[in-house]
Amino acid sequence: MGRMGSAKYTELGAFLRSRRGRIRPADVGLPAGPRRRVPGLRRDEVAQLAGASVDYYNELERGAGSQPSEQMIAALARALRLTADERDYLYHLAGRPVPVPGGAASHVHPGMLDLLQRMPSTPAQVITDLHVTLVQNPLAVALLGDHSGFRGTRASFLHRWFTEPEARQLYPEADHATQSRAFVADLRAAAARRDAKDTEAASMIRALLHASPEFAALWADHDVAFRREDRKRIRHPVLGLLEVNCLNLFSEDGRQRLLWFTPALGTDSADLLDLLAVLGTQDVVDPAP
Repeated sequence: MGRMGSAKYTELGAFLRSRRGRIRPADVGLPAGPRRRVPGLRRDEVAQLAGASVDYYNELERGAGSQPSEQMIAALARALRLTADERDYLYHLAGRPVPVPGGAASHVHPGMLDLLQRMPSTPAQVITDLHVTLVQNPLAVALLGDHSGFRGTRASFLHRWFTEPEARQLYPEADHATQSRAFVADLRAAAARRDAKDTEAASMIRALLHASPEFAALWADHDVAFRREDRKRIRHPVLGLLEVNCLNLFSEDGRQRLLWFTPALGTDSADLLDLLAVLGTQDVVDPAP
């Protein structure tokens, strides 16, 4: 990575400071504390929210240090609740190309982030309409594994479902056929909703038709249905089989979804989900490479 020092990087530091100063700790789920000296977030709090070291973030605000990666810019945009225009400006200041919509570095709708923040006791995550995970809360990581390490086409869980057998370990084998059919019907609905000039969904469909005979056979059935809610059985590596309801809230343009998981009635999954907060991610196998 290149060293920073130009006028743009100086402005980047100033811009980060200005955005940090406007956010109250409560806006991002942090306690205000009795002896708070600044009205906005502290540098260490932004670093924590973005998954960066405090020293590295301090360097960014000084306009020094290494050029931030696309993933770090995306994390900072989420931590600071930037609008789409502000996020794009941050990429410009950092000398990085603005990522195309739909990838793992996509800008998360601020309303989705706010709702996610208000669900600390429920596994929840924001994904795209092509099943790329954008952000997970700690309980979602504990339940489903950490999806932040996937890049390119592998960032889509739907793509991994049809091309990587290990992705299916999340569900019992008896449920695989049902999940496959639901994924394909959902993809057809999502692709139809996108702009005709959009090539991302079409590219994924072509790749899956070539790579997966199962996908090709299901695609030929022409089933179409958005996944608005599901009852799922999830195989957890420590807790065993959990039966949950997966609920979806769609963004206005349909490109992003907030998913949250609640225990299915009549099962012991409520007690098992409660254990996730205790278990955390310490014993969960991270599927990312």
